[in-house]
Amino acid sequence: QVQLVESGGEYVQAGGSLRLSCTASGRTLSSYAMAWFRQAPGKEREFVAGFHWPSVNTYYASSVKGRFTISRDNAKNTVYLQMNSLKPEDTAVYYCNALQNMQPRWAWGQGTQVTVSS
Repeated sequence: QVQLVESGGEYVQAGGSLRLSCTASGRTLSSYAMAWFRQAPGKEREFVAGFHWPSVNTYYASSVKGRFTISRDNAKNTVYLQMNSLKPEDTAVYYCNALQNMQPRWAWGQGTQVTVSS
């Protein structure tokens, strides 16, 4: 069973930056269409950023385009989400997962909390 582990979430002021990390046991993440999602309190989980696997091309939700960047380090088997110019509306629990037919492929991990203060 794949275990996804997200980390890097913190409390940060608006305008600040964070880098989230995602690792997975037993899987080579470069072999999958990895993506980041988030879930704010009282809202459904939503897509944030992803790779057009097998290419390295990326795509983003309109709300984060130009501020967030998804990347990966194959040697470390880690996917990152660099978040700049953070806004209070970015406050959420952030999750990573692989997409298959535009659906999450694996069970969700614990996520990592990002809180942006105004």
